[in-house]
Amino acid sequence: MLLDLIAQIQDNAAAARQLLDQAATAAPPAPVEETLSVWQLIKYGGWYIMGPLGLMSMIAVYLIIERSMAIRRALRRDPDFMEKIRDYIHEGKIDSAKNLCAQNSAPSARMLEKGLNRIGRPLKDIEVSIENAGKLEVYKLEKGLSVLATIAGAAPMLGFLGTVIGMVVTFHTIEVSGAGVEVSQLSGGMMQAMVTTVAGLIIGIIAYVAYNTLVARVNKVVQQMEASSIAFMEVLDSPAK
Repeated sequence: MLLDLIAQIQDNAAAARQLLDQAATAAPPAPVEETLSVWQLIKYGGWYIMGPLGLMSMIAVYLIIERSMAIRRALRRDPDFMEKIRDYIHEGKIDSAKNLCAQNSAPSARMLEKGLNRIGRPLKDIEVSIENAGKLEVYKLEKGLSVLATIAGAAPMLGFLGTVIGMVVTFHTIEVSGAGVEVSQLSGGMMQAMVTTVAGLIIGIIAYVAYNTLVARVNKVVQQMEASSIAFMEVLDSPAK
Protein backbone atom coordinates (compact mmCIF):
# COMPACT_ATOMS: atom_id res chain seq x y z
CA MET A 1 0.00 0.00 0.00
CA LEU A 2 2.89 2.35 0.72
CA LEU A 3 4.29 1.66 -2.71
CA ASP A 4 0.95 2.53 -4.31
CA LEU A 5 0.88 5.85 -2.43
CA ILE A 6 4.42 6.76 -3.59
CA ALA A 7 3.56 5.89 -7.16
CA GLN A 8 0.44 8.10 -7.00
CA ILE A 9 2.48 11.02 -5.65
CA GLN A 10 5.00 10.64 -8.47
CA ASP A 11 2.20 10.58 -11.04
CA ASN A 12 0.68 13.74 -9.58
CA ALA A 13 4.06 15.49 -9.63
CA ALA A 14 4.60 14.54 -13.25
CA ALA A 15 1.15 15.81 -14.17
CA ALA A 16 1.82 19.09 -12.38
CA ARG A 17 5.12 19.54 -14.24
CA GLN A 18 3.35 18.87 -17.51
CA LEU A 19 0.70 21.49 -16.75
CA LEU A 20 3.39 24.06 -15.85
CA ASP A 21 5.23 23.37 -19.09
CA GLN A 22 2.04 23.81 -21.09
CA ALA A 23 1.22 27.07 -19.30
CA ALA A 24 4.71 28.44 -19.94
CA THR A 25 4.46 27.50 -23.61
CA ALA A 26 1.01 29.01 -24.05
CA ALA A 27 1.79 32.23 -22.10
CA PRO A 28 2.18 35.29 -24.35
CA PRO A 29 5.66 36.84 -24.46
CA ALA A 30 6.32 39.70 -22.09
CA PRO A 31 5.66 43.08 -23.74
CA VAL A 32 8.79 44.92 -24.85
CA GLU A 33 8.89 48.53 -23.77
CA GLU A 34 9.56 50.82 -26.72
CA THR A 35 11.00 54.31 -26.37
CA LEU A 36 10.62 57.14 -28.86
CA SER A 37 13.74 58.90 -30.05
CA VAL A 38 13.89 62.60 -30.83
CA TRP A 39 14.15 61.79 -34.51
CA GLN A 40 10.94 59.74 -34.38
CA LEU A 41 9.13 62.54 -32.57
CA ILE A 42 10.24 65.01 -35.24
CA LYS A 43 8.94 62.67 -37.93
CA TYR A 44 5.60 62.35 -36.12
CA GLY A 45 5.30 66.13 -35.84
CA GLY A 46 5.94 66.75 -39.52
CA TRP A 47 8.76 68.76 -41.06
CA TYR A 48 6.52 71.69 -42.03
CA ILE A 49 5.84 72.34 -38.31
CA MET A 50 8.87 70.87 -36.55
CA GLY A 51 11.28 72.55 -39.00
CA PRO A 52 10.25 76.13 -38.09
CA LEU A 53 10.05 75.15 -34.42
CA GLY A 54 13.59 73.78 -34.58
CA LEU A 55 14.81 77.00 -36.23
CA MET A 56 13.08 79.05 -33.51
CA SER A 57 14.71 76.94 -30.80
CA MET A 58 18.20 77.49 -32.27
CA ILE A 59 17.65 81.25 -32.56
CA ALA A 60 16.32 81.38 -29.00
CA VAL A 61 19.31 79.47 -27.60
CA TYR A 62 21.74 81.74 -29.46
CA LEU A 63 20.03 84.92 -28.23
CA ILE A 64 19.81 83.69 -24.65
CA ILE A 65 23.53 82.86 -24.51
CA GLU A 66 24.70 85.94 -26.40
CA ARG A 67 22.56 88.44 -24.49
CA SER A 68 23.37 86.83 -21.14
CA MET A 69 27.09 87.26 -21.79
CA ALA A 70 26.64 90.86 -23.00
CA ILE A 71 24.55 91.86 -19.99
CA ARG A 72 26.96 90.12 -17.62
CA ARG A 73 29.80 92.20 -19.04
CA ALA A 74 27.68 95.33 -18.65
CA LEU A 75 27.05 94.57 -14.98
CA ARG A 76 30.75 94.37 -14.18
CA ARG A 77 31.89 97.60 -12.61
CA ASP A 78 34.72 98.94 -10.51
CA PRO A 79 33.30 99.92 -7.09
CA ASP A 80 35.78 102.82 -6.92
CA PHE A 81 35.07 104.04 -10.44
CA MET A 82 32.99 107.09 -9.51
CA GLU A 83 35.39 108.03 -6.70
CA LYS A 84 38.25 108.07 -9.19
CA ILE A 85 36.24 110.14 -11.66
CA ARG A 86 35.33 112.60 -8.90
CA ASP A 87 38.98 112.97 -7.84
CA TYR A 88 40.19 113.46 -11.41
CA ILE A 89 37.57 116.14 -12.10
CA HIS A 90 38.27 118.03 -8.89
CA GLU A 91 42.01 117.89 -9.65
CA GLY A 92 41.41 119.11 -13.20
CA LYS A 93 42.72 115.86 -14.75
CA ILE A 94 40.01 115.54 -17.39
CA ASP A 95 42.22 113.51 -19.74
CA SER A 96 42.92 111.00 -16.97
CA ALA A 97 39.18 110.68 -16.35
CA LYS A 98 38.60 110.08 -20.06
CA ASN A 99 41.30 107.41 -20.14
CA LEU A 100 39.73 105.71 -17.14
CA CYS A 101 36.36 105.62 -18.92
CA ALA A 102 37.96 104.29 -22.11
CA GLN A 103 39.58 101.44 -20.18
CA ASN A 104 36.26 100.46 -18.61
CA SER A 105 33.85 98.36 -20.72
CA ALA A 106 30.73 99.20 -18.69
CA PRO A 107 27.97 101.16 -20.49
CA SER A 108 28.01 103.76 -17.70
CA ALA A 109 31.70 104.45 -18.43
CA ARG A 110 31.03 105.09 -22.12
CA MET A 111 28.11 107.27 -21.14
CA LEU A 112 30.21 109.38 -18.74
CA GLU A 113 32.94 109.68 -21.36
CA LYS A 114 30.46 111.59 -23.52
CA GLY A 115 29.82 113.91 -20.61
CA LEU A 116 33.55 114.45 -20.02
CA ASN A 117 33.95 115.46 -23.65
CA ARG A 118 31.33 118.20 -23.08
CA ILE A 119 32.93 119.70 -19.97
CA GLY A 120 33.09 123.48 -20.37
CA ARG A 121 29.61 123.69 -21.84
CA PRO A 122 26.42 124.40 -19.86
CA LEU A 123 25.35 121.64 -17.50
CA LYS A 124 22.11 121.20 -19.43
CA ASP A 125 24.03 120.37 -22.60
CA ILE A 126 26.19 117.87 -20.70
CA GLU A 127 23.10 116.25 -19.19
CA VAL A 128 21.44 115.92 -22.59
CA SER A 129 24.60 114.39 -24.05
CA ILE A 130 24.74 111.83 -21.25
CA GLU A 131 21.07 110.95 -21.68
CA ASN A 132 21.48 110.42 -25.42
CA ALA A 133 24.53 108.23 -24.87
CA GLY A 134 22.61 106.27 -22.25
CA LYS A 135 19.73 105.63 -24.67
CA LEU A 136 22.15 104.22 -27.22
CA GLU A 137 23.69 101.92 -24.61
CA VAL A 138 20.26 100.66 -23.55
CA TYR A 139 19.37 100.04 -27.20
CA LYS A 140 22.51 97.92 -27.57
CA LEU A 141 21.64 95.91 -24.47
CA GLU A 142 18.08 95.26 -25.67
CA LYS A 143 19.24 94.11 -29.11
CA GLY A 144 17.59 90.80 -29.97
CA LEU A 145 15.21 90.75 -27.02
CA SER A 146 12.26 91.62 -29.27
CA VAL A 147 13.05 88.55 -31.39
CA LEU A 148 13.12 86.41 -28.25
CA ALA A 149 9.74 87.81 -27.20
CA THR A 150 8.35 87.00 -30.66
CA ILE A 151 9.55 83.41 -30.38
CA ALA A 152 7.96 83.13 -26.92
CA GLY A 153 4.60 84.04 -28.43
CA ALA A 154 4.88 82.42 -31.87
CA ALA A 155 6.23 78.98 -30.89
CA PRO A 156 3.11 77.87 -28.93
CA MET A 157 0.88 79.23 -31.70
CA LEU A 158 2.81 77.25 -34.31
CA GLY A 159 2.52 74.18 -32.10
CA PHE A 160 -1.24 74.65 -31.86
CA LEU A 161 -1.35 74.99 -35.65
CA GLY A 162 0.26 71.56 -35.85
CA THR A 163 -2.36 70.29 -33.41
CA VAL A 164 -5.19 71.53 -35.61
CA ILE A 165 -3.59 70.02 -38.71
CA GLY A 166 -3.16 66.70 -36.92
CA MET A 167 -6.81 66.66 -35.85
CA VAL A 168 -7.91 67.53 -39.40
CA VAL A 169 -5.88 64.56 -40.68
CA THR A 170 -7.46 62.32 -38.02
CA PHE A 171 -11.04 63.30 -38.84
CA HIS A 172 -10.35 63.01 -42.54
CA THR A 173 -9.13 59.45 -41.97
CA ILE A 174 -12.31 58.66 -40.02
CA GLU A 175 -14.47 60.11 -42.80
CA VAL A 176 -12.68 58.19 -45.53
CA SER A 177 -12.52 54.88 -43.65
CA GLY A 178 -16.11 54.93 -42.46
CA ALA A 179 -17.13 52.44 -39.76
CA GLY A 180 -14.13 50.18 -40.31
CA VAL A 181 -11.53 52.64 -38.99
CA GLU A 182 -8.83 51.25 -36.71
CA VAL A 183 -6.81 52.93 -33.99
CA SER A 184 -3.58 52.46 -35.93
CA GLN A 185 -5.03 54.54 -38.77
CA LEU A 186 -5.70 57.44 -36.38
CA SER A 187 -2.41 57.34 -34.50
CA GLY A 188 -0.49 59.40 -37.08
CA GLY A 189 -2.69 62.49 -36.89
CA MET A 190 -3.08 62.24 -33.12
CA MET A 191 0.68 61.89 -32.60
CA GLN A 192 1.29 64.91 -34.79
CA ALA A 193 -1.23 66.90 -32.78
CA MET A 194 0.39 66.03 -29.46
CA VAL A 195 4.05 66.28 -30.52
CA THR A 196 3.72 69.72 -32.11
CA THR A 197 1.85 71.04 -29.08
CA VAL A 198 4.51 69.79 -26.67
CA ALA A 199 7.38 71.13 -28.81
CA GLY A 200 5.76 74.55 -29.23
CA LEU A 201 4.99 74.88 -25.52
CA ILE A 202 8.50 73.87 -24.45
CA ILE A 203 10.16 76.37 -26.78
CA GLY A 204 7.69 79.09 -25.85
CA ILE A 205 8.06 78.61 -22.10
CA ILE A 206 11.86 78.65 -22.25
CA ALA A 207 11.89 81.76 -24.44
CA TYR A 208 9.34 83.53 -22.24
CA VAL A 209 11.21 82.86 -19.00
CA ALA A 210 14.54 83.84 -20.58
CA TYR A 211 13.07 87.05 -22.01
CA ASN A 212 11.73 88.24 -18.68
CA THR A 213 14.97 87.31 -16.92
CA LEU A 214 17.06 89.24 -19.44
CA VAL A 215 14.75 92.26 -19.28
CA ALA A 216 15.10 92.32 -15.50
CA ARG A 217 18.89 92.27 -15.82
CA VAL A 218 18.81 95.05 -18.41
CA ASN A 219 16.75 97.14 -16.00
CA LYS A 220 19.44 96.56 -13.38
CA VAL A 221 22.07 97.92 -15.79
CA VAL A 222 19.84 100.93 -16.51
CA GLN A 223 19.58 101.66 -12.80
CA GLN A 224 23.36 101.58 -12.50
CA MET A 225 23.65 103.97 -15.45
CA GLU A 226 21.13 106.37 -13.94
CA ALA A 227 22.95 106.32 -10.61
CA SER A 228 26.28 107.03 -12.35
CA SER A 229 24.71 109.86 -14.34
CA ILE A 230 23.27 111.51 -11.24
CA ALA A 231 26.57 111.17 -9.37
CA PHE A 232 28.48 112.63 -12.33
CA MET A 233 26.21 115.66 -12.58
CA GLU A 234 26.55 116.23 -8.83
CA VAL A 235 30.34 116.19 -9.21
CA LEU A 236 30.17 118.82 -11.94
CA ASP A 237 27.76 120.95 -9.95
CA SER A 238 29.70 120.76 -6.68
CA PRO A 239 32.83 122.81 -6.01
CA ALA A 240 36.16 121.07 -5.65
CA LYS A 241 37.35 120.46 -2.08
